[in-house]
Amino acid sequence: MNSNIKQIVFALLTIGLISCNSTHKKDSSKKIETYTDIKIVGAMKNVMWKGELGSSINLDTIADKNGLYGIGPESYLTGELLINNGKSYVSKVASDSTMTVKKTFDVSAPFLVYGNVKEWNEIELPANVRTIKDVEKFIDNTTTDFKRPFVFKLIGQTSATIHIQNLPEGTKVSSPQEAHQGQTNYELFNENVEIVGFFSTEHKGVFTHHDSYVHMHLITKDESKMGHVDELEIRKLKLYLPKK
Repeated sequence: MNSNIKQIVFALLTIGLISCNSTHKKDSSKKIETYTDIKIVGAMKNVMWKGELGSSINLDTIADKNGLYGIGPESYLTGELLINNGKSYVSKVASDSTMTVKKTFDVSAPFLVYGNVKEWNEIELPANVRTIKDVEKFIDNTTTDFKRPFVFKLIGQTSATIHIQNLPEGTKVSSPQEAHQGQTNYELFNENVEIVGFFSTEHKGVFTHHDSYVHMHLITKDESKMGHVDELEIRKLKLYLPKK
């Protein structure tokens, strides 16, 4: 009798272990399927809270520049970086109302998110999508079957508030308030622009702010203005999502 009970208990334990392993494998597989090959170097929170301002990546070391997109700040928070379809730009504060935009890969970043997209799907934005939060919600609802994170684009006409980091040389940083010293804001009105953004629900504090699923940088059609997008008043923008 005792022998039979032992056999039954052993069988139940074996079934339980197999079930646990199977569930673990399914969960792991699901996690792998959720994320793409978007690359993330460094983290926003380490820059803001730990003062890790130096270079985590030199942009000229990214090998595949075909269809390359990326955003981040310049090292030591002295400018903003944008890679748009294989072209790299750095913007810097010139004055309260002017900036410089230079095309170069000879720059570095304390954190950067980047990836390659060769083909896009164009989507008309509904008339009620007018702000960043509207864009965020629309993208989230439209991409429930997408692998995340991913890069997206907005192209067309908009008014916007953008900023460029301009941290004074030698400044020590241990909070977001300290990190934003010298930041300069610029107002754009009815500009033709391209906006490169990255979307994720899982990377707050890594490459998006703590209260957002998106991080976006904008460049005007004439390439004279570029910076981090703080506000949008959408006029005629089309959304571009990567083809799956």
